[in-house]
Amino acid sequence: MIVQNVLHRPVRTAITLIGVAVEVTLVIIVVGLTSGLLTETAKRTEGVGADVMVQPPSASIFMAFSGAPMPIAIGAKLEELEYVQSVAPVLVQFNSVNGLDIVYGIQPESFRSVSGGFVVYSGTELQDPNDILIDDVYARAKKVRVGQTLHILEHDFHVAGIVEHGKGARLFVLMSTLQEMSGAHDKASVFFIKCDRSDHTAAVTDEISGLLPRYEIRALKDYISLMTSSNLPGLGAFINVMISIAVAIGFLVTFLSMYTTIIERTREIGVLKSLGASKSYIVQIILSETTLLCFTGAVGGVGLSYLMRTIVLRIFPSLTILITLKWIALAGLIAVAGGLLGATYPAWLASRKDPVEALSYD
Repeated sequence: MIVQNVLHRPVRTAITLIGVAVEVTLVIIVVGLTSGLLTETAKRTEGVGADVMVQPPSASIFMAFSGAPMPIAIGAKLEELEYVQSVAPVLVQFNSVNGLDIVYGIQPESFRSVSGGFVVYSGTELQDPNDILIDDVYARAKKVRVGQTLHILEHDFHVAGIVEHGKGARLFVLMSTLQEMSGAHDKASVFFIKCDRSDHTAAVTDEISGLLPRYEIRALKDYISLMTSSNLPGLGAFINVMISIAVAIGFLVTFLSMYTTIIERTREIGVLKSLGASKSYIVQIILSETTLLCFTGAVGGVGLSYLMRTIVLRIFPSLTILITLKWIALAGLIAVAGGLLGATYPAWLASRKDPVEALSYD
């Protein structure tokens, strides 16, 4: 009977299913986009190949939000430490023109000694002060080729080469050029340190802590675990707001659908109550129908999420949307809980119907 009642009004049922599906999709995509970007950024930073990362005091783990207050001369002191094989200073700048990108200003030799060097797909590495390297993901997303001019940071760069992605940023220029452009002469945002052996990481970290006691010193192997929404101010609140909006959508759609259903089925409810149906039985019927609608809508929302991810990644290849079983389950639970909450008042209203008045309802 529950399935028949749901299918009896196909248009309303379809609208309710769409509302619940949109709710689930919104939760999955928003969380998947934020967590995907954080995880992907952490993996690229780890992909530099360093063992230890040194940042200025109170610096954020999100390097785009850090300045460049460290004297580059610190690098020479770090190289003198025991177990340190090589040090690569990097100047980081955030570019918000034609997208959101992080630009690394590097010294090619020191960066190569830490990272193992770039895999060049086409073109050459950095040579001229106006050269820029881009990774293959950026080149595909922006449709940029070697030899073209790329305007970023209010400057025209010559695309010298396209390299394999995964070495920190997607854009690389000479550190001297970026220092000149940003007014950060002889400054660096971060030092990437390569140990002679990976099991010496803890010892090197302790040595640097003694040398630079107020600086932020992190082992790269633990970096991914730090890249969470709770560590970025405002991001957790943004996710909670978006989830609240999604719940509100599901609540209102379900509430309006079930409330209208109760009004239209007044005579039917009167018949059931005249035959001895209890209030709890009436409530059970309404909530069972709601659960079926929400569950079906949630399944549709999961499918819609994967479809949306495919479309978004085709349009924006540089983005990462991470869909996990955890958030699929949570989004489904949120949809069902919101739907049941929205159906509570209509169910209570149905259980309070007077049989005589319900049977006389036209």
